[in-house]
Amino acid sequence: FTATLATWAQANGQLSLTDSIDTYLPQLNDTRLGKIPVFHLGTHTAGGFPLQVPDKVQNTRQLMDYFKAWQPDYRPGTHRTYANPSVGLLGMVAARSMKLPYEKALQQRLFPALNLSNTYVNVPDEKQKLYAQGYNKLDEPVRVNPGPLASEAYGVKSSARDMIRFVEAHLGPGQYDAPLQRALSDTRISYFKVGGMTQDLIWEQYPMPVGLGQLLEGNASAMLNTLKTEVIEPPQAAQSAVWVNKTGSTNGFGGYVAFIPEKQLGIVILANKNYPNEERIRLAYRILGESGCCSKP
Repeated sequence: FTATLATWAQANGQLSLTDSIDTYLPQLNDTRLGKIPVFHLGTHTAGGFPLQVPDKVQNTRQLMDYFKAWQPDYRPGTHRTYANPSVGLLGMVAARSMKLPYEKALQQRLFPALNLSNTYVNVPDEKQKLYAQGYNKLDEPVRVNPGPLASEAYGVKSSARDMIRFVEAHLGPGQYDAPLQRALSDTRISYFKVGGMTQDLIWEQYPMPVGLGQLLEGNASAMLNTLKTEVIEPPQAAQSAVWVNKTGSTNGFGGYVAFIPEKQLGIVILANKNYPNEERIRLAYRILGESGCCSKP
């Protein structure tokens, strides 16, 4: 949802993904991070963030100090390093451009616009009975841990019905106004290639027909490493003959979303345990394969 919030702000003239980050966060003026174009945050190509915000960062002041001191390991756009801090910072930038706190930007603006009625940053008391209990590897009950950028990077809670509605929104013109329809499409603009995977704004995609082996390789743990990129210049508009996907995990939950616009097919897998990516992808590929989507081994 962070990517959609950013492209929606752009479609409404509040943000440009090619602007530098400090355009929206003046606290980062005169820093290396501040001069990097915003879109690098959503493509994991800013220059080498860690996977998570460091444990010593516990509040907003410490977070901004961390960003001010951050130095890239690589020139932006040359390498991809999967990183939640950059996704979280994209959420901060998008919300700041809308002059709203992140939670309000989602809860009061984006979710209603997408007709998502059971999707929350913070689950309200009256919905707690519907909030699935997560379990860690030891089968101990856990929840998503709060912390700096948790909401922006991975903290949204949603129902299967709402998530499949979100997938449907990507499958073709829905009953949305023009800026939101454009925003959905713009999240699937392709910026970089990393091996067989094409990096969009958060979304990752593969040309059809796609084999199971390609998907497993593109979602393997090795993809968390720093990898060289091939720049797509100019960025490629959203395609229809592609398998678009994204995994998502916390200690107690695991999810997988995939859709093929050309086939008008999509799937959402949500689990209250962090099952391996491979299991989720094999299941999705088998289910969508039964609909005739995929012909490669």
